[in-house]
Amino acid sequence: MSLSEAEVRHVARLARLALTDAETAALAPQLSDILGYAEQVGEVAADDVPATTHPFALSDVTRPDERRPSLPREELLAGAPQVEQDRFAVPRIVVEEG
Repeated sequence: MSLSEAEVRHVARLARLALTDAETAALAPQLSDILGYAEQVGEVAADDVPATTHPFALSDVTRPDERRPSLPREELLAGAPQVEQDRFAVPRIVVEEG
């Protein structure tokens, strides 16, 4: 595929790039080569080859949820800097507008 300088200027305008005439002339063959390489990649892809998103098979490693004893509430709250209504007290970061 070969791009004309007018097509390169059009693409540059869409990308909001200001190109000089020298840059446009230099980019035309380079962009044509890139499009040619993309066409080659499209030719290699075959219907019998499954699509891959990752080179290795991935699986989630999970464990079943199991109830376990936790620390008593009083012991947990003993280390808190502030306690309010039997809970950790933290500064308000969301302000409701009315």
